[in-house]
Amino acid sequence: MNSIYALYYFNCYSKFYPVSKNRNDIILKNFGAHLKKIRIQKNVTQETLAFDANIPISQVGRIERGEINPTLNTIYMLSVALNITILQLMDFEIYYPKAQN
Repeated sequence: MNSIYALYYFNCYSKFYPVSKNRNDIILKNFGAHLKKIRIQKNVTQETLAFDANIPISQVGRIERGEINPTLNTIYMLSVALNITILQLMDFEIYYPKAQN
């Protein structure tokens, strides 16, 4: 998915999901899962990623679990540490749970 389409998709899809803490949690969990997938594909440990990105190791784990919202600076440092672009790091799908009736 290219980044322009991702932004369009996100903006269109967000009409159906109003901004809420739950929605933010879903986005953070999806971002964290994407970060973890990339880290594992590159055979990088959380400790190495934390060292290379100059952030605490606990922060890497919390980001991967979707517990915290990383700053743009942290996202940039993670992309540099993984030797990828910010666009590659941000190119992930957002999966919403099915609505319950």
